[in-house]
Amino acid sequence: QVQLVESGGGLVQAGGSLRLSCAASGRSFSSYAMGWFRQAPGKEREFVAAITWNGGSTYYADSVKGRFTISRDNAKNTVYLQMNSLKPEDTAVYYCAADRESRLIGVRTARYNYDYWGQGTQVTVSS
Repeated sequence: QVQLVESGGGLVQAGGSLRLSCAASGRSFSSYAMGWFRQAPGKEREFVAAITWNGGSTYYADSVKGRFTISRDNAKNTVYLQMNSLKPEDTAVYYCAADRESRLIGVRTARYNYDYWGQGTQVTVSS
């Protein structure tokens, strides 16, 4: 079993910043790619960013590229999402997730590739 716990969400004005954290426990965190997804009211959960198991490569949705940065600290079993220049359309519940395959080459964006999910943290951006 893997437990993922997100934190760092909140209310911020447009143009502001937030840093989300996701603390993992259970299976070997450092062997799995990690992703961030988000879900706005009435919408499908969508991919935001992902990072390889060793932190060597990252990938972003076009909507957040240049504004968000994903990183990880394998010594702390934690993955982060730094969000800058936030927009009202970034308002959503943000989830971290662990890929189901160990030591994957690259990252994946489809939800079905991720087998463990956190409970989510709310991010609200006011205009």
